[in-house]
Amino acid sequence: MSCPDILLIGHVTCDLLSAELEGEHRLGGTVSFAAVTAVRLGRAPTVVTRAAPSTDLSGLPAAAEVRVLPSPATTTFANVYTEQGRVQYCHARALPITPGDIDERLRRPRAVLLGPLVDEIGADVAGLFDDGTLVVATPQGWMRRWDETGRVYGKRWDDAEGILRCLDVLVLSQEDIEHDLSRLEPFFEQVPLVVVTESCDGSTLYRRAAHGGSGEVVKTRIPPRPAREVDPTGAGDVFAAAFMIRLQETGDPVEAARFANVTASFGVEHAGMAGIPGREAVLGYMQEHPFVAAGEP
Repeated sequence: MSCPDILLIGHVTCDLLSAELEGEHRLGGTVSFAAVTAVRLGRAPTVVTRAAPSTDLSGLPAAAEVRVLPSPATTTFANVYTEQGRVQYCHARALPITPGDIDERLRRPRAVLLGPLVDEIGADVAGLFDDGTLVVATPQGWMRRWDETGRVYGKRWDDAEGILRCLDVLVLSQEDIEHDLSRLEPFFEQVPLVVVTESCDGSTLYRRAAHGGSGEVVKTRIPPRPAREVDPTGAGDVFAAAFMIRLQETGDPVEAARFANVTASFGVEHAGMAGIPGREAVLGYMQEHPFVAAGEP
């Protein structure tokens, strides 16, 4: 069998639509949103995840290759949106994903997205991939803690070095760093390209300058496509998948970030994964609204 095109690693989730444990729910998780994004952009995703046997995975695209590893529980979140932002609870966690779960065929994809949600992916998994693979991570699952009620809070990613040195790209949100840009500094030292998503304000690229050996970081703001937000859940996951795909295709991080901004903006205009667009819609908007970036140190 051939090596995978796009590999997605992390837990699928049961996302409760309220704080009620027995309430309505739907499929979520970085790998779920990323799989739908990849298929709609014309790529072929392979998903490696863990979940309980009873988990309804019908929300994943039929075109995706899905490897569901056994677990007594499925990672379960409740997302409650307030005027002050999202309040999140973690009610259950699936087992970790280990190097033994990633066989040799899976270790040479064109690109891999590590999408941890509850610290289920370690540095031993991040370091598995061939030099020709574009390795991208969304670190939210390494930057969370929760109390005895399951209430989720942010935390500093103090043991990041082992994972960061394996990455080509790190994609995270302002919320992940609690709007403290100084927390990006350790990432710049290890990862050549860091992307921060900024909700309705678009995103910012931070690139380590390749010339002169000065270690200077060049910042480029990428404007958003204005959207009529209906459901922001998963927007960062859609962004990360679209960015990874377009960067792998073009090698141009500015083009990739603009492409990802537009893709994610369409996604938030509908509930769940229904609004994730096809490639033609994204490229059509970009053609009608050209953008030339100017970097700044």
